[in-house]
Amino acid sequence: MRNLIIDQGNSSCKIDLFEGGQSIFHQRIERLTTDFLAQFATEHTWEEAILSSVVGEDEALDQWITEHSKRYIRLSADTQLPIGNLYKTPKTLGKDRIAVCVGANYLQPNRNLLVIDAGTAITYDIVNANNEYVGGNIAMGINMRFKALHAFTKKLPLVTAQEEVPLTGSNTEEAILSGVTNGLAFEIDGFINSYKAIYPELLVFLTGGNAKYFEKRIKNSTFVVQNLLSIGLNRILTFR
Repeated sequence: MRNLIIDQGNSSCKIDLFEGGQSIFHQRIERLTTDFLAQFATEHTWEEAILSSVVGEDEALDQWITEHSKRYIRLSADTQLPIGNLYKTPKTLGKDRIAVCVGANYLQPNRNLLVIDAGTAITYDIVNANNEYVGGNIAMGINMRFKALHAFTKKLPLVTAQEEVPLTGSNTEEAILSGVTNGLAFEIDGFINSYKAIYPELLVFLTGGNAKYFEKRIKNSTFVVQNLLSIGLNRILTFR
């Protein structure tokens, strides 16, 4: 069976086709529309579909996908999940957060997991060895931190991420680059070490647009899975 997996995030939309549990097609677009889907359907086929969106509902999209799929799920707090959910306010839980946790649990079931999603925001989420989502933390992502320093001060320039990052800046741009980048790397390692003290044999997954950037900057070992969210959405769709 071929599944259409759609992840509408804050900054872009990612589309995957899964078959036999594996992604066979991937595309990133700025924003999902019915016109795009109509063109997409002339080149690709699928049976079932799932959509996760952090930008709100769209009745036209829902209707189009429903009409062109044998089964369609718009991920919500009421969607049945293959893992338990211990979050006190499930209706406020980000769909991307629960989806990456489902993906990590699918790859490593019955294990204590920390899932770090380094995107527009950076999230830290725990799944315990009983296959239950416990909760987590939300912090500003790297680009948001650069923009905040520029926006909320009068003189600090806007800096962007660089491959080479000094420990000590010799000018203002380098000082911001070092403070934001190294500070976030230290934060990631700090969360990992703190959770390792609580959860035995903790496995750490790193995903999101900046996963590769931070993989080489943190001291702890991680599983980097770029399409973890899509894997999770496909697992939710196929769960019966």
